[in-house]
Amino acid sequence: MKPAKNTWFRPVLYISFAFFCLLMLQITSKYIPWGQDIAFLQIKQTEVHRYAYYLPFFYIHVYSAIFCLPAGFTQFNNKLLKRNKKVHRIVGYLYVGTVLLLAAPSGLVIGWHANGGPVAILFFSLLAVLWFWFTLKALLTAKNGQYKVHKHYMMRSFALALSAITLRLYKVLIVKVWAPPPMDVYVLVSGLSWIPNLLFVEFLIRYRTAARKVYI
Repeated sequence: MKPAKNTWFRPVLYISFAFFCLLMLQITSKYIPWGQDIAFLQIKQTEVHRYAYYLPFFYIHVYSAIFCLPAGFTQFNNKLLKRNKKVHRIVGYLYVGTVLLLAAPSGLVIGWHANGGPVAILFFSLLAVLWFWFTLKALLTAKNGQYKVHKHYMMRSFALALSAITLRLYKVLIVKVWAPPPMDVYVLVSGLSWIPNLLFVEFLIRYRTAARKVYI
């Protein structure tokens, strides 16, 4: 006898995700129009004025990364995948192209100038490199017809895309509960923003793989 499905879980998940996407859109809208001392850039004036490339790469990252998040509504929706593979494929290519050509490379450049010192720089740079690598592998495995492996790499890639949301969640929680010095906050969120996401996805992948072997 199959266990009853939690019919409430998926709608709550999508509603929560939609809420955070709108929140990220609101944060991104602060950077429209282009400026040199808006929001987060107010504490990055040294980089803005010392490195001519910093500001363009910052805005490339801000504007491109926000388009990656809504991909979750289509790339992991099994009903849509079965009914309209064309939409899944188009949005998938848009996501992959945005990550590989814009969001991940610009994230790496920003990571080199992260607040918090060497540890934060290492974690943010590693985040950008892994995001690029998992997304590239997702593309290559899809082209080779390895669709299960493709899905796993897309799950890993999107887990890192969600760091844009989890970074801000952890930042608020840490400041509210602990209130450490600002630079310490950046060190903490540089790892917390994506490592738990990736570990959770790896657990899901291995758990589902193990469960399939049990029922074969």
